[in-house]
Amino acid sequence: MSLLNLRVEQLDPTSAADRNRLIKFPFKLYKDDPYWVPPLVGDRKKHLDPKHNPSFEYLQVAYFVAEATVIPDSTPKGTITGGMEQDVGMIAAIVNPRHNEIHGDDIGFFGLFECINSQQVANALLDAAAAWLRGQGRSAMRGPLSFTMTDEVGVLIDGFGDMPRIMMPYNHPYYPDLLDAYGLDKAMDLYAYHLDMKKLYGGSPEGLPPKLTRVIEKLKQRGKFTVHKLDLKQFDVEVAKVKGIYTAAWEKNWGAVGITDHELAHYAAAMKAVLDPDLAFFIESEGKSVGVALCLPDANLVLKKMNGHLFPFGFIQALRYQKKISWVRVWALGVLPDYRHLGVEAVMIYEIATQAMRKGMLDIEASWVLENNIDARKSVEGMGAEIYKTYRVYEKGL
Repeated sequence: MSLLNLRVEQLDPTSAADRNRLIKFPFKLYKDDPYWVPPLVGDRKKHLDPKHNPSFEYLQVAYFVAEATVIPDSTPKGTITGGMEQDVGMIAAIVNPRHNEIHGDDIGFFGLFECINSQQVANALLDAAAAWLRGQGRSAMRGPLSFTMTDEVGVLIDGFGDMPRIMMPYNHPYYPDLLDAYGLDKAMDLYAYHLDMKKLYGGSPEGLPPKLTRVIEKLKQRGKFTVHKLDLKQFDVEVAKVKGIYTAAWEKNWGAVGITDHELAHYAAAMKAVLDPDLAFFIESEGKSVGVALCLPDANLVLKKMNGHLFPFGFIQALRYQKKISWVRVWALGVLPDYRHLGVEAVMIYEIATQAMRKGMLDIEASWVLENNIDARKSVEGMGAEIYKTYRVYEKGL
């Protein structure tokens, strides 16, 4: 494959037509990939639109696309069959002032990185993002993330023969090579853990080791821990409790930036439809919420069948496949700092495993977990979880 007239164009983030180019390109790039999960087009439009995504209240974002005339290797000499000018890559450059204030950095970010298998295109896109960030006074570029650490983060570097779980990224296997060759260095790895309930415990709560059950019961008694399922009828109250724990539990994590009230309301509204109170709960000690676990049934199986559209037939597909969901993703697991190392994490993971097996969900993904978050890693590994996918965040000085 060769390219003619490669150029990178900056888009207008306020233009719906320009944003639609960013939505359409991945559908083209992954059309033959059996593992890519098409997002709902309506949701993607809102995510990219500054008027609908609350993160844009403080973010500065620039969108870029690469265009070229593509000449396939099989094209006979002297012809340009099928070689009309087309989009061959995309990227976003992001400035997050809240990150820099909290961490004392002056870095910028890149995200929405999608690219054909061409180092020439990848370099052009990354150069464009880097130049824009330099113009904003940034001294380094980190990514990918689209657009904050609460959204999709990292490039998948292993575990390609599998669909991503809900709200996790996916990319072609050549992406790490493109980013490495550009000169980006590893900043942090994020792990996805797999708990195979059938392999570990026979797929039934009764298969959990009696010794483990006794240990969990002792932890509950010692800490006076009880499980409080998320009450959807008091959703706003419960969301406020989540924010209190979330802020305290993650504030010192690498790259963490506290979530705004508007962002929290946005994410909560999006998740409410898929939340299962048996898999979304608080751990309380003497009436105080000290830990929270938010797990999401893996709706990607359904989204795969909908191909980006709820109507006209997507809704029917959703009804047909939702009962076949066998995976659950542990999206958030947080404990107040004063209650760490008291067994709260173990109680939550045990409860998740028990409830998931009762519902016939025999595969659990805990993701993502920072490679340097030793406490969290020990908690999930103690239940028999194994790392089965790795996502990498890169960085390069500007």
